[in-house]
Amino acid sequence: MRTIYFRVICFSLLGLFGSSTSLKAQGTRSDYERANNFRKNTENKVFKARVRPHWFAENTRFWYRNDLPDGAKEFIVVDAVKGTRQPAFDHARLAGSLSERTGKECAPTHLPIDRIEFLESENAVRFRAEGKGWKCDLENYSIVEVESLEVPRREEGRRTGRTRRSRPPRRQESPDGKWVAFFKDHNVYLRDLEDDEEFALSTEGNAEDEYSGRVFWSPDSRKLVAVRTKKGDDRKVYFIESSPKDQIQPKLHSFTYLKPGDRIRISMPHLFDVSARKHIPISNELFPNPWRVSDFRWGSDSRRFTFLYNQRGHQVLRVIAVNADRGEARVIIDEHSETFIDYAHKEFTHYIEDTREIIWMSERDGWNRLYLYDAETGCVKSQITKGEWVVRRVDRVDEQKRQIWFRAGGIRPGQNPYYIHYCRINFDGSGLLTLTEGDGTHSIEYSPDRKFFIDTWSRVDMPPVTELRYSEDGKLVCELERADWSELLKTGWQAPEQFVAEGRDGKTNIYGVIYRPTNFDPNKKYPIVEEIYAGPQSSYVPTAFRSYHGPQAMAELGFILVKIDGMGTSNRSKKFHDVCWKNLGDSGFPDRILWIKAAAAKYPYMDITRVGIYGGSAGGQSSTRALLAHGDFYKVAVSDCGCHDNRMDKIWWNELWMGWPLD
Repeated sequence: MRTIYFRVICFSLLGLFGSSTSLKAQGTRSDYERANNFRKNTENKVFKARVRPHWFAENTRFWYRNDLPDGAKEFIVVDAVKGTRQPAFDHARLAGSLSERTGKECAPTHLPIDRIEFLESENAVRFRAEGKGWKCDLENYSIVEVESLEVPRREEGRRTGRTRRSRPPRRQESPDGKWVAFFKDHNVYLRDLEDDEEFALSTEGNAEDEYSGRVFWSPDSRKLVAVRTKKGDDRKVYFIESSPKDQIQPKLHSFTYLKPGDRIRISMPHLFDVSARKHIPISNELFPNPWRVSDFRWGSDSRRFTFLYNQRGHQVLRVIAVNADRGEARVIIDEHSETFIDYAHKEFTHYIEDTREIIWMSERDGWNRLYLYDAETGCVKSQITKGEWVVRRVDRVDEQKRQIWFRAGGIRPGQNPYYIHYCRINFDGSGLLTLTEGDGTHSIEYSPDRKFFIDTWSRVDMPPVTELRYSEDGKLVCELERADWSELLKTGWQAPEQFVAEGRDGKTNIYGVIYRPTNFDPNKKYPIVEEIYAGPQSSYVPTAFRSYHGPQAMAELGFILVKIDGMGTSNRSKKFHDVCWKNLGDSGFPDRILWIKAAAAKYPYMDITRVGIYGGSAGGQSSTRALLAHGDFYKVAVSDCGCHDNRMDKIWWNELWMGWPLD
């Protein structure tokens, strides 16, 4: 499917641009072959680009394998305490011993081994080769046959150190083991586990407005919260399977697909006193129109429960607390926005039960920040993060040390603000430490005890550098690898160029990349083609190194390809993001056009009179919009699956950015 899409774009752009006499040599058979084979010709051409550590038991040493050109490989051992890296063993001696034992010649650079297991107490390694298990004594390199090496499962969740939110088991049994809750006839029931007596806690449930899903028990088992949900619209979208495999006639299919303005399911919490067998009313004045109620939590003393209320229209987000005896609701955290609250990508709430605190994420001051709240009074105890940079993601909250480990964008002055850096900060906002340094975007992996981390960073124009650092202060232990891209460069591969130009306000930097064909000739004139996706949910210009970029293949047909993040996309300031509000048609075009003009002014081979654009989904909408609103600049567009009428597209995406009620 991707190949067909690529060919449609190619033929369309070449066909519409092809009337120019200067393009007679474009779209030749060799151009298409080069474009079509670009991925295959560039894959597996970069070496030493990633370190996969296998830590020893004491967590101070690890080994990894480097895959090298022509199938060669080497095994490395790193001592994190000494800051040294060296061969894991004498590759030549092991190759000689293995050749002697198996009767098959093997070269030191091409050992038939994928992984090893260090037997530290024996100063030996165990491995599998030639279908058998072997053990090599590293004192004398004698080899004996042993049981086959078992490959342990890789531990999950270590890559970023992110603490996964623990979810309570989906059990309806009370904490004291006396009751079990269940749903019947649209209502919530209890069963006494001693005598199996059943009774209804609610009676008003019906098919259109029923109790279902889960219940949330108080720790003392005296109260529970059940959610009652009123049905919404059941809008169906239909499609026809024209050529089913099991019959001649076409088949009609459908699926539920709510659209902006549709009536949604409305869920409300209901509180019940188990011992009194009664419903405790809760006024919904503070949560009258929910898009969603979620994250129900009881306090350890069972005096109250809290939940997160996301109001339809996404301009109000609240943490609400309900008194367990009286059902009185009050707001603990009240987040408002005149545009939108990006709940889908920038919502983070962490409860600290022991100290009655909440860590909360907000863009209220113009940048995505973290705040520490008093969970009892609802007062802000401290603004944790400050400055003109954004929190991109929280990886871990250390409640004992009162520290937060997170990712940030724009925190290193002078670097691309979309680069990811890893940081740590105290709950009170002190002790901010940026753990990663290099001028690129970063990805880290902690040692099992979190005392060290492996930092891999790169740019679109620079292959990965991998370093070992201390988690305490981010200081460098040693450099592990610098990726070798010499084989890639031999193919004629061209690195994308990062380019920056001012946006529509004359001061905000707009970031993008430029792709040139591998047979690029600066003395020629090249049409410009933009690949666009301007969905407000993220940013899209690549920041990390890859040997293959889709736009590069398109460039092989004789174009200069560009990709840009204009205003209205995410991961910058709130003001930058708000440009999309009720304004998806903007798609950042005022910034994109200025950016392309600035690039063409610097590079005369970019033909500003011939600019095309293509994209899919929201990018398809934007590429068509380019011709409708900016036809004086964009001459050609190819749109794939464009959501051209936002009233017809998915509900969550469009109501979040275009608002509700519909106007």
